[in-house]
Amino acid sequence: MPEIHAHRRAALAALLHENGVDALLVTDLLNIRYLTGFTGSNAALLLHAGGDAKTLFCTDGRYTTQSASEVPDLERVLDRASARALAAHAGSRLADYGRTGFESQHVSVEEHENLKVPFDRVELIRTPGLTEQLRVVKDEVEIAALRAACAAADRALAGLIEAGGVRPGRTELEVARDLENRMLEHGSSGISFESIVAAGPNSAIPHHRPTGAELSRGDFVKFDFGATVDGYHSDMTRMVVIGEPADWQREIYDLVHRAQAAGCEAVLPGAVVSEVDAAARSVIADAGYGEQFAHGLGHGVGLEVHEAPSLAAAGVGTLSAGMAVTVEPGVYLAGRGGVRIEDTLVVRDSGPELLTLSTKDLVAV
Repeated sequence: MPEIHAHRRAALAALLHENGVDALLVTDLLNIRYLTGFTGSNAALLLHAGGDAKTLFCTDGRYTTQSASEVPDLERVLDRASARALAAHAGSRLADYGRTGFESQHVSVEEHENLKVPFDRVELIRTPGLTEQLRVVKDEVEIAALRAACAAADRALAGLIEAGGVRPGRTELEVARDLENRMLEHGSSGISFESIVAAGPNSAIPHHRPTGAELSRGDFVKFDFGATVDGYHSDMTRMVVIGEPADWQREIYDLVHRAQAAGCEAVLPGAVVSEVDAAARSVIADAGYGEQFAHGLGHGVGLEVHEAPSLAAAGVGTLSAGMAVTVEPGVYLAGRGGVRIEDTLVVRDSGPELLTLSTKDLVAV
């Protein structure tokens, strides 16, 4: 979709003007994908504040055909040392690239030293996070990809449960691989992160990695997982109990469910991110489980599964329409079990749009 990428580059060019730089050397591959649509493993982009006429894209010969298809609207250079090649180009045209920014949050000290040689007389300016400022608010193309990723995850979980895939005797690893394969069958190009399947006492470990532990009757089973579509990630957590839930399981599940609902309701344009966190956290703290909720409420999600903004007590800033965020409170009782419920949502003027649609009732299997 060259038009949407051209629109994003124009928005970034405006930011370059605001920051007093002539151009930006983009080397982070996710930012390059966002700005050009290129999905290969080696590339750089020299984006000029004057627009696409002076913007150059560089990759190497392995991607000649792919880049012609994915980046048809920019002048291309083929060179294995993509960043250095574009730096040399800028260094030879001082009038156009006298002050050039670089992604200092992604460039190592060694890489910076190597770039200074071909840039020669160009003034290299640290400009961290400019592309990420744009990425934090999603356009409708991005939201469509997020919606499709969430749907793939929803269908995978439903299929797993309907097929009896969550049952005593299966291991956490077996269930995790089953779930991941189902996401692929439903259109995911890959998993967003290593899927969490945590049974029994392991469900009290927020980021437990699946093991050979067998599921047993009476266990909470926590699923934290995501699918990827067109590079965009989903992120969802749901709980299952094997057999009839015990009273303590219902108690903490209902508590987390109420807290999660309060957090979701607070996801509105203009909301202070720390206050969104507080909306959910106060429900849990008032019930006496504040110390058992030891992580932030949520995070942005997009081309990365964890990106800005941070919905946390120490988070800064406010929400804007078009941001995609997670809301994921939890209560974790060491040695017994824990509950987390997580959704991916889009901030909308009319109220949050829920992208993860799997039931949040406690499912007994």
